[in-house]
Amino acid sequence: MAHAGRYWLKLCLVVGTLASAPAGTLAGPSDPVIPQRIISLDYCADQYVLRFVERPRILAVSPDATRDFSYERAKAVGVPMVSPRAEDVVLREPDLVVRSYGGGPGVTALFERAGIAVVNLGFSNTIEDILTTIARIAPRLGNAPEGQALVTQMRARLARLKAAAAQRSALYLTPTGVTSGPGSLVHEMLRAAGLVNYSERAGWHPLPLEQLAYRQPDLIAAAFFNTQTSHRDAWSPSRHPVAQRQLKEQSVVPLQGAWTACGGWFLMEAIEALAASAHGP
Repeated sequence: MAHAGRYWLKLCLVVGTLASAPAGTLAGPSDPVIPQRIISLDYCADQYVLRFVERPRILAVSPDATRDFSYERAKAVGVPMVSPRAEDVVLREPDLVVRSYGGGPGVTALFERAGIAVVNLGFSNTIEDILTTIARIAPRLGNAPEGQALVTQMRARLARLKAAAAQRSALYLTPTGVTSGPGSLVHEMLRAAGLVNYSERAGWHPLPLEQLAYRQPDLIAAAFFNTQTSHRDAWSPSRHPVAQRQLKEQSVVPLQGAWTACGGWFLMEAIEALAASAHGP
């Protein structure tokens, strides 16, 4: 009990100190002050922090930063980790918190009341959204030149792929038997690779098994099959004989979970892998 009391007393003192900080002492969108104690709350935020921030300025990353679906996992090795609980974050006294979904919907207001600046990544539904997010986030992390260089590089890679479009059809397939049609980032990814999305139904939905029985795609974009979080022992439409036949008979492009788990520059890895197969036999 005494330990718990000291813990909460320290938390209250930290919050009180941060909340009373003079206005303008925290970095804002146009503030030249570069944050020096940055925390990312989830693995999507981890990617941006690990890419654009030098290690001495990273206070902590999320517990998922080294998982196989984290693209920048190699850079996270040895970096302190913190749970997305508000009290654990506040006690570390960061000057900037970066998040996508970590901490829940109300955590931004809580941190801001404590005087801690927060950058929300938002949700990328298109490749253009990703480019906009990179251009917006990199300056907030103190690395605008790297962000601009990355945007320029991505646009050049996309332009090269567009010039070599093949227009073959591709079915996006996950171990849980889910696919995606127009209106999703997956759809954008397939189009950028010069492919036609086999799924014509908008949004996310189960595999169209009946349709697959009589009309096959030219290739399969198999995502997350290399991860340990794909519920391999559970039944799903991807285990149906019709779906299994596609995996055996059609060209399969394995997409690493780290390429597609979040919206970021690493989506280019998936796009280029698909484009390389788009011109196959």
